Amino acid sequence: MRVFACPHSITWVEFEDRKCLNCGSELAYDPEVDEIVLAEGRSLCVYRVGIGCNWVAPGYGSPCRSCALTTARPEGDDAVAMSQLIVAEYAKRRLIRQLFHLALPIESRRGGSGLAFELLAPQNGEQVLTGHADGVITINLSESNDPHREALRIRLGEPYRTMLGHMRHEIGHYYWQVLVDGEPALEPFRALFGDEQQDYGKALDAHYGEGAGEDWAADHISHYATTHPWEDFAETFAHYLHIADALETAGAVGMTVAGPHGVPEPLAGGITSSGTGDLTELTMADVLARWHGMVLALNSVNRSMGKTDLYPFVITPAIATKLDYVHGLVREAAA
Repeated sequence: MRVFACPHSITWVEFEDRKCLNCGSELAYDPEVDEIVLAEGRSLCVYRVGIGCNWVAPGYGSPCRSCALTTARPEGDDAVAMSQLIVAEYAKRRLIRQLFHLALPIESRRGGSGLAFELLAPQNGEQVLTGHADGVITINLSESNDPHREALRIRLGEPYRTMLGHMRHEIGHYYWQVLVDGEPALEPFRALFGDEQQDYGKALDAHYGEGAGEDWAADHISHYATTHPWEDFAETFAHYLHIADALETAGAVGMTVAGPHGVPEPLAGGITSSGTGDLTELTMADVLARWHGMVLALNSVNRSMGKTDLYPFVITPAIATKLDYVHGLVREAAA
């Protein structure tokens, strides 16, 4: 994510801010220009008050381009579910802004096919399954609850589980349909990820019943990616978005890695890295070279604070090849 400034006081404000803490100006994010602007005189999202959306809307009394993609949400009188919805929409706005930044196609499902989000809280013992089906992304809002999500992460043996991570994974399924299915990219996809025509239900049962074997990490970015070629692609796509957003942030704040120091040659000063605002200008090899140095530094900072690694994954040559495939899809869509 890039850095934003209050247009009145020219001080740093966050992407989600509705008010500048320095000068008190009411703020809004305008997706058409990718800027934080003064809210006065603007058409603001109809959900600005209810869930804290700070986006400019296309017209007075209408939802913004992010909120308009949500076609199912909890009722306003459910305080717990609404608090969870705020967290989910917070993550979704970051996702949608990144998709705009990468120039990936987003077609609203209203009035036809396209993308839609159903952000739902379980009611009366009913189950809500996070997933994707033909452009509709369903998110179980219980994932907004930190203890619930952390308990699932531990039970499933996952090193990373966040609401934004769920969003990025599920949007990967959507872009498989948009950018891969039925296109010239399908055969290269099968060569890298496998044949998606295999029975998904049986693959899921096998994953949770038999596991993936001991050598799964050589070819897959996560254990869940071994389930089925669709899941492998979605996980790889999500990691591409993780890397892209983190490097954009690093570039925006001027973060560089040039070290390390206090160690013997050739390690001393042998790691250099910097962020970038536009991955499409680079090869995937260049992207991963920048990411490698950044991850070494950021993981070390986290460990210094007694935290787990910021990015607890290993990108092997096989995984890098899959990321390069996704990179090609994104660059082609942007072009």
